[in-house]
Amino acid sequence: MAISGSSNGYTTAALAFTLAVVSVSAAVSLCRWRRRGQDLEYRIEELEKSLGSTMEKSASERKGRVKAQQALREALAQTESHDLHSTIYPLRPIGTIQSCFSTRNGTPRQPLLVSLARACLVFDPALVPPASLEGLEEYSHCWILYVFHLNTDIEKLWRKPSQSKLKAKVRVPRLNGERKGVFATRSPHRPCPIGLTVAKVEEIQKDKVLLSGVDLVDGTPVLDIKPYLPYSDSIQGASVPNWVKEDCLLAVASVTFSETFSSSITSCWKLIEKKSLYGSADEFRSLIMQVLSWDIRSMSQRNKPQDTLDVEIVYHLVLEGLDVSYMIDNKSNILVQDVSLPKNLQDFAGS
Repeated sequence: MAISGSSNGYTTAALAFTLAVVSVSAAVSLCRWRRRGQDLEYRIEELEKSLGSTMEKSASERKGRVKAQQALREALAQTESHDLHSTIYPLRPIGTIQSCFSTRNGTPRQPLLVSLARACLVFDPALVPPASLEGLEEYSHCWILYVFHLNTDIEKLWRKPSQSKLKAKVRVPRLNGERKGVFATRSPHRPCPIGLTVAKVEEIQKDKVLLSGVDLVDGTPVLDIKPYLPYSDSIQGASVPNWVKEDCLLAVASVTFSETFSSSITSCWKLIEKKSLYGSADEFRSLIMQVLSWDIRSMSQRNKPQDTLDVEIVYHLVLEGLDVSYMIDNKSNILVQDVSLPKNLQDFAGS
């Protein structure tokens, strides 16, 4: 009996000790959880304070930007009324033209005169997402705003306008050099060298627009395009000077090809076929005929008397990187002599 009582006493003591340990562990765990909860609440409070402070700063900055923009608009309005030259607007090209016309020489003076004149307008993907072109394929034509980037005086015009020596009157090709006010013409040499043209929309390819009937030289920077709207853009009864109405002033009498031209164009076509905007050598030949159906020579070249010269003058036209050589007689008959790879495009820029 004494042994049994002693055993029960030990068991009771062990049980009590175990319960005490469990109680202490539970108390410690509860204390830890409370501390963690308190720490979490403290961190949440700190984050809420930080978020509130950030939102206040953002609201303050937004108000500051709004005030700064208002002040800028007011300053620009005042500047415009006092000093027009100091006003600058955020214009930058959104794309570039890849044209069949490699140089200015031969590029049509007006749009749609050469229906086979093709170009590809390639947009800058950083400025023009593909979605911007959705719906343009539903229009047959579009307006194109661009920069006359090959003007020889463009650097002075932008950096030192007072030294640009811009002429108020320009020579008009249709009037054989007679001068007209620059704003009565479509001369590229303007106070602000921005051009406006219209072209036929052939196809939309992601960030590209294929065009035809263009009068744009290769590399032309494009500022904007807009759909052509016949109901508002075509003005019935619009009047123009008589010299504009005469379409045949710069038309040539005929365009013929030499006997060796066919073999030359066949050889050259193999070199440009993969990158060409045209489907065959015959189509490229038709382009040459359309371009040369207008007298593309400069006024000084046209006014030079040919009958007093002992040597026949050979002129050059560069299309898709190929040099087309031709001659023209006093009766405006053109003979296309040859087509070849030019040694240097600059050699033919003004020829």
